[in-house]
Amino acid sequence: MVTRVGINGFGTIGKRVADAVAAQSDMEVVGVTKTGPSFGCDLAVRKGYPLYCTFDDLSKIAAFSESGYQCNGGLSDLLSSCDIIIDCSPGKVGAENLAKYKAAGVKSIFQGGEKHALTGMSYTSSANHFENLGVDCTRVVSCNTTGLSRTLVPLQEHCLELGGIEVNCVMIRRAADPGDSSKGPINAIKPVLKVPSHHGPDLMTVSPEIAITSLAVAVPTTIMHVHAITVNLPSGHGLDTEKVIAMWNSTARVLIMNGADTRITTTAEVMELARDIGRTWGDLHEIFVWEDGVSLQSDTLYYFQAIHQESDVIPENVDAIRALMGSEADWRTSVDRTDAAIAEFNGLS
Repeated sequence: MVTRVGINGFGTIGKRVADAVAAQSDMEVVGVTKTGPSFGCDLAVRKGYPLYCTFDDLSKIAAFSESGYQCNGGLSDLLSSCDIIIDCSPGKVGAENLAKYKAAGVKSIFQGGEKHALTGMSYTSSANHFENLGVDCTRVVSCNTTGLSRTLVPLQEHCLELGGIEVNCVMIRRAADPGDSSKGPINAIKPVLKVPSHHGPDLMTVSPEIAITSLAVAVPTTIMHVHAITVNLPSGHGLDTEKVIAMWNSTARVLIMNGADTRITTTAEVMELARDIGRTWGDLHEIFVWEDGVSLQSDTLYYFQAIHQESDVIPENVDAIRALMGSEADWRTSVDRTDAAIAEFNGLS
C-alpha cells in the first residue's frame, strides 16, 4: 500500500521532505503548498509536485493561475487527497493547522519549531519509533535535538542498567539558514539567556531517561551548528574512547572522521564534504563527529559534533510517516529503507 503524503509548506524543510518522500517506493507526494506565487513554485512544477495554495481563499488561489502556475486548490483540497500531511509551515501556526488536519481526519507530522505540547508526542527514529506507532499526530524534534538523540541514545542504552548518563552540552548555533537574510547576529556572539536552553528539555520528550542540561549561543555563521558535549557515565560502564567511537560507527546517520587525517577541522570543510557526497542541495543528513575530538577520561566523555540544520531531520520525517501509518514497526528497518531510497534517488547507490 502506498501512503499518500501532502506537504504543507514548500520551503527550506518542505522541499527536502518532498524529495525524500518521493524517493520512497511506499510513498507518494500528492501535493505541496505555497502561500502565494514565488520562485519556489517553479521548483515544485519542475519536480512534478502538484501545487496547492496554503489558504482556501479563492482570490489567493486565483493568484497562482494569474502568475502562470496551475494551482489545484487550497489546503482543504490537498487534505481530501492525502493520508498524512507533513506540516513544514512557519512556526506559530501549528495549532490552527492541527485543527484543520483533525477536522479532515488526516494524520499529521509537525517540525521542531512547534512545541511538544501541541501534539503530545515527539519523534526521533532511534529513540521512540515504537511509541509513535499508529498515533494520529507527532512532531519531529528540531535539528539540534535530533543530533543529540543520534549520539546520546546509544550511550544511554549501553548504560541504562547502571543508572544511565548525565549530559551537559553547549549548543553553538548558526544565526540563520543560508537563505534567510532577516536574522542575526552579524558581528556578535549572542548568548541564549534562558537557562537551560530548550534543547535539553526537548531531548527528554523523546528520551526522558537521559538527564541533560543545555546552554546555547548564536554565532554569525549560517552553515551548521556545533555541539560541545560532556557526558558523565556511570561507574562500571566498560567503555573507552575507542569503544565509544566504534559504537557510533555502527550507529545509523552518524558520520565520524578524523580531523587531522582528513583536514576537516571546521564546519566549512564538513559542508564541502557534504557537497562532494553529491546529494541534492549538498545536504548532510548524518551527524558529523570529529574522531580526534572524542575523549573518554575515566567516567567523563567529551566530544564535538556538527549539525546540518537544513537536512538532518529530513529522513526522520520519512521514518515518522511509517510509524504513524503503522507500516513499519522496526525503526532500523525503516532507517535502512529510507536511506537506501534517498541514496538511489541521488544516484549514489
